[in-house]
Amino acid sequence: MLGTLAKWLRILGYDTLFNPAWTDHQLARLARSEGRVLLTRDRELSRRRGFGSLLITSESLDEQIRQVLETVPGTGEAGIDACGLASRCPVCNDVLQVIDRETACALVPPYVAQTQKSFSQCPGCRRVYWRGTHWQHMLEYLERIRQ
Repeated sequence: MLGTLAKWLRILGYDTLFNPAWTDHQLARLARSEGRVLLTRDRELSRRRGFGSLLITSESLDEQIRQVLETVPGTGEAGIDACGLASRCPVCNDVLQVIDRETACALVPPYVAQTQKSFSQCPGCRRVYWRGTHWQHMLEYLERIRQ
C-alpha cells in the first residue's frame, strides 16, 4: 500500500488520488482517462499500456518519496517549490482555502488560536490547518530526503 506516500505527495502539493478499495482495472482506467501517472508496487499493473506508471521499488517512505521526485516529470526539486507545499489537504486531496482568523479561532484549540495567525481549511473534509511546530519538522524531514 502507498497510502502514506500519497499523503506526503499531497503535502508537497501534488494532486494525488488514493483509495485502497480501487481494483487494478479501476486504477488503470482512472490513470488513462485523467492522464495520471500511476504509482504502484504491483509489477504486473506497472507493465500495462495506455498510461504512465512508476513501479515503487522500496518499502521505505523516504526512498519512495525520493524515487518519485527523481523519476516523475515535474516533481523534481524545483517542482516541490513550484507546486505549492501544503496547498492540498493531506487527507482528501482538495485544494486548501485560506480562512480568516476569526473563523479559524472557533474551530481550533484555544492555544492554537492564540499563537497562530494564518489558517487554511479543506472545503471537502472541513479540517483546519496552520503552520505550527509540526511545519518545521516537516520541512526538516523533506530537506533530509532531498539530500
